[in-house]
This record gives sequence, C-alpha cells and structure tokens, in this order.
Amino acid sequence: MGPNRGDPGRTHGASFWFHCTLAVLGHPRLWFAALRQFVRAVPARWWARLPYLPVPDRGYLRFRFETAYGVGSRPQVSDLLRYLSWCRETTATRR
Repeated sequence: MGPNRGDPGRTHGASFWFHCTLAVLGHPRLWFAALRQFVRAVPARWWARLPYLPVPDRGYLRFRFETAYGVGSRPQVSDLLRYLSWCRETTATRR
C-alpha cells in the first residue's frame, strides 16, 4: 500500500470485477454488505492520490487474494457472493 497504487499484473482485470459487479447486482439482499465492504477497502484520503477515484489499493487486494488463494490462483465470483452473505449474516447476528 502507499503512494504506488500500481501493480496491475498482480490483481485481476476489469473482466473479473465486471462479473463480480453483475453477480452482486443480481442479489439485492447483498447490496448493503457489498457497499459496506467496498467503503472499508477504500484507502483514507483517496482523493489526494492518483487515480483520484475511491478504489481499493491494488497492493491490499493482491495481499488479500494471495493469502486466500495462493500465488497465481484465480478466485471465483461465487466466492465473493459467499463472502458477502457471510458478512451480511454476521452483521445481522451482532444487532
């Protein structure tokens, strides 16, 4: 993490994120959980660094993918849906 928000070769491309977005849009009960997790992943003061967009740091994403799947593995969209369901359920039980 930090000022160098590059590292595009180690994170997944636009196609992966597009499919993730479509999958989440197809499950309205996961929208709030997805938004909450996205906001938590966006770095502080994102507006002060290129690309001046509220996107998670690629270094952070790389670390999370490598610790979950290993180097060179590709996560499945279904994993994201399971994760968001888990986030939704654990938040609901804490209330």
